[in-house]
Amino acid sequence: MADDKKLTTRAEDFSAWYNEVVLRAELADYSPVKGSMVIRPNGYGIWERMQRALDDKFKATGHVNAYFPLLIPESFMHKEAQHVEGFAPECAVVTHGGGKKLEEPLYIRPTSETIIYHMFAKWVQSYRDLPILMNQWANVVRWEMRTRLFLRTLEFLWQEGHTAHATHDEAEAEAKMILGQYRDFMENWMAMPVVTGLKSESEKFAGALRTYCLEAMMQDNKALQAGTSHNLGQNFAKAFELKFQAESGEIEHAWNTSWGVSTRMVGGLIMTHGDDNGLVTPPKLAPIEVVIVPIWKTDDERAKMVEAANKLKAELTGWSGRGEDRLRVHVDARDGMRSGAKYYEWELRGIPLRLELGPKDLEKQSVFSARRDTRVKAAIPMEGVAPAVAQLLASIQADLFTAAKARRDAATHRGDITYDRFKEIMEGPGGFVYAGWNGDPAVEAQVKEETKATIRCIPDEEFRSPNAPKTCMVTGQPAKYEVVWAKAY
Repeated sequence: MADDKKLTTRAEDFSAWYNEVVLRAELADYSPVKGSMVIRPNGYGIWERMQRALDDKFKATGHVNAYFPLLIPESFMHKEAQHVEGFAPECAVVTHGGGKKLEEPLYIRPTSETIIYHMFAKWVQSYRDLPILMNQWANVVRWEMRTRLFLRTLEFLWQEGHTAHATHDEAEAEAKMILGQYRDFMENWMAMPVVTGLKSESEKFAGALRTYCLEAMMQDNKALQAGTSHNLGQNFAKAFELKFQAESGEIEHAWNTSWGVSTRMVGGLIMTHGDDNGLVTPPKLAPIEVVIVPIWKTDDERAKMVEAANKLKAELTGWSGRGEDRLRVHVDARDGMRSGAKYYEWELRGIPLRLELGPKDLEKQSVFSARRDTRVKAAIPMEGVAPAVAQLLASIQADLFTAAKARRDAATHRGDITYDRFKEIMEGPGGFVYAGWNGDPAVEAQVKEETKATIRCIPDEEFRSPNAPKTCMVTGQPAKYEVVWAKAY
């Protein structure tokens, strides 16, 4: 269990605070393999909740799950030139197996476009075979040089969706639809506001026609790319001979999309909502939403209070007001541990709501509640306790999003920002800077070199400034785009 030593504060050292929360809330631990991690049950429980919500969304929009091999022939990786060039530095390669050198090296998948579109080519002959809408839940390996638990590790878990369509417009609609599904999940489950938009050419996925992304702001005012959705055009279809006979009788190449989110979302959740007392978990993603802590002084009181706590748990979990999504409740009846130590531990682990139940509460026919997000405490009558608890959890979920959005908006800079002012922001508090860009990749590279900030996206219309800049922040030339700049993880 976590010790009671105070965490490093976010203001003191945000990076140290993050690592301490991950380790002491028992979300993950370092693996013997440098750069990889062990996801512990507390962290995996959050990932499971994420998986369920997303999987339901994918299936509701017609997608089905499949599984493709971990090992990919080297020749496949070389069929799409941009793809192999983009991923080559991150690839791990198997050269020996069964005690022998392999005739052809095998790549451990950094992503699965190549092998999936090879298989799609076997399965598609006619337009009647389209669209193919598939997803897989898998692990991938990318040989990162600088790693951080959940945010960037050699091996991580994710889902990758892959689709094939008869036309460009169908593929484009798919890529944007998935972007919307991701946004709904991030904002309504993770309570993490995001900005959606288009990646610049230099930042797009290797081999894609265009890449759409979701950018979130963490509490240290750095950006986190939370997910991406790619319109791959016909690049992979041409490389892997993914053809079909159109209604016209002509032979055409399919249009593909791919899209994915990963366990880095757990890191995003920590950095969006955590505080100096530890993790704060949105109720929808909490493996345990409510912890009941019975309080006693004597053995006789213990038996009585544990019985009352279990009865309360049964009432809460038996309540059907949320349909199949029953309240997830745990009773902490451990002996030999003071109530205060239990409170500290559950706060560190980010349980959304704590219910304290002592002899006096029982006499009053009430239970004492403590919210994890605001730490506000209040008595709740036992009569009607289940709907009251559910309403409180719904309020926590909504309030977390409101607070995160307010933080993002407060650290968002718009208007006619000069390059000198931009540098001051990036060297100081950081945040999202909306500024004009002339579209020149050389200017983009210059800003990255001089400030370490990158173009996070060309924002979708709803996120654009009402009075967008008319000139490029760096050159003063006419602006081709308004873009969002930030330092990022």
